[in-house]
Amino acid sequence: MSPMSPETDFVALLRRPAVELASLIRSGQIRSRELVEAALRQTETHAHLNALTLVDAEGALAAADVIRPGDPRPFAGVPIAIKELNAVAGQRLTMGSDIFGDFVAPTDDYVVKRLKDAGFVLIGRTAAPEFGIVPATEPRRFGPTRNPWNPDRSPGGSSGGAAAAVAAGILPVAQGSDGGGSIRIPAACCGLVGLKPSRGRISAGPDLGDNFLSTSGALTRYTADAAALLDVMAGYEIGDATWAPPPLEPFAATAARPPRPLRFAMTTASPIGTPVDPACVQAVADAAKLLESLGHTVEEAIPPGWIEPELEPVFSVLYAAGIAATIRYGAFVTGRAPAPELVEALSWAFYAHGTTLSAADHVAAQTRLQGQARKLVSFFSTYDALLTPALAQRPLPIGAINTEAPDGLAEFHKAAVFTPFTAVWNISGQPAISLPLFMGEDGLPLSVQVVAPPLGEGMLLALAAQLEQAHPWTDRRP
Repeated sequence: MSPMSPETDFVALLRRPAVELASLIRSGQIRSRELVEAALRQTETHAHLNALTLVDAEGALAAADVIRPGDPRPFAGVPIAIKELNAVAGQRLTMGSDIFGDFVAPTDDYVVKRLKDAGFVLIGRTAAPEFGIVPATEPRRFGPTRNPWNPDRSPGGSSGGAAAAVAAGILPVAQGSDGGGSIRIPAACCGLVGLKPSRGRISAGPDLGDNFLSTSGALTRYTADAAALLDVMAGYEIGDATWAPPPLEPFAATAARPPRPLRFAMTTASPIGTPVDPACVQAVADAAKLLESLGHTVEEAIPPGWIEPELEPVFSVLYAAGIAATIRYGAFVTGRAPAPELVEALSWAFYAHGTTLSAADHVAAQTRLQGQARKLVSFFSTYDALLTPALAQRPLPIGAINTEAPDGLAEFHKAAVFTPFTAVWNISGQPAISLPLFMGEDGLPLSVQVVAPPLGEGMLLALAAQLEQAHPWTDRRP
C-alpha cells in the first residue's frame, strides 16, 4: 500500500501541479492507479457540471496499471482528458454534434499521440459546443456544461469542459484548442492559465497540414504545467505544411527564470468597438500596477487598425467555410446527407453561408485577415507585449447564447461582443495567454490577457510565472 493512501489525499493531489504528480509516481510515493481512481471518483462527485461527455474508466485504469516507478516519461501516470473536437483512436468523435452519430476515430490526432507518448493516462473526453463555434459550452447533444464557481454561469468555450474539469479538481490539466479564444476564454471564466501557442507550434496533423486560425493547447492551474505541456505538445510532424521553429531551450527552462524588464502597451478598447465591462477595465489597470511594481513599464497604446467592426464578417467567412466542410465530413462518415435537424440552428446558418461562398471569397477573406495580421505584428516592433482584458463581459449565464435561435448569426455576434479581445490573435498567429490574476465582486474569476510577438511563448510563460509568484492564484477554489 502506498504511504499516501487516504482518499482525501488523492483528491487534494489532483489540485497539485501535474509535473509534481509525475514526480511522485516516478519515485513510487504514489501509484498512477490511485490517482486515476481519484479522478474517476471526481467525475462522479462533479457530474452536475457535465464537464465530460465520455468517461473511459476501464481503459484509464488499464493504462494506469502498467505505469511503474522509474518511468522516464515526463507525465507518466498523470490523468488527463481530451477535448470533444480532437480525435482519439478507438473512441467516439462527435464534434459535439448529432451529425457525427457514433463515429469512431480511426487514428489519434498528433497532439493526442504526443500526450500519450508523454505518459498521460486518458480518462475521457471533455465537452465542447457544437463544432466549437461559440464561447459557451451548451451543445444540444450533451447539454450545458456549468462553471464550478457558479453553476448558473457558463465555463466559456469552446474548451469549456476542459476548463470546468480542471477548475473543479477533477483533473490537474486538460487538453484544449483555440480557434478564436477557445482556450483563453474558458480559462478566464474558470480561473485558470490558458495559453494559445503560436501558429504552427503544435501540429494539426494527421488530417490537416496546418490551420490558419486554430491550434491545440492546454488548460492548467499552474504556469509550470503550461510550460511543460507545451514542451510535450510542440514540434514538427512529418507532412506539416507550416511549423514554428523550435525554441532555443525547453519552455519549462525559460519559464523558470524571471523575464527581463518588459515594455508593455495596454488597451481596454474593444477591437470591434463594443462596450467593455468596468470590472474588466479595472482588472487591466490593476494588472498594469502589478507589472510596474515588478520593474516593467506600461503605457496606453492601440495597435494600428485596432478597432475594425468589419473584421467580424470577414473572420466569419473562414469559420463558415470550415464548419460547412466539417458538417459534410460528418455526413460522409455516417452515410447521411447534411440536414438541419442533425445540427443546431447556428451551425446550419454557417453551413448555409459556407456553401454559398466561392473559392475566391475564401481567398479574399484570408488575404484580408493576413493584411490585418501584418498590422498587428508590426506593433510589436515597438513593444514587448500587449495587455488587454481577457473578456469584455463577466462569465455569461447559462443560455445567454442560444445556438437554436432563428437568427443564428445574431447569436454569433453576441459571442463576439463577449470575447472581442481573443480572435484577433488567432488571425495574427501570435501567442497569447489568459491569466487569472483577480477575483471579481461577483465571486467569479477576473482575468487579463497578455500577447507576445510571434514565437514569444517563452517570454509569456516566464512573465506568467513571475506574476503567479507575486500575486498567487493557485490556491483559490470554487
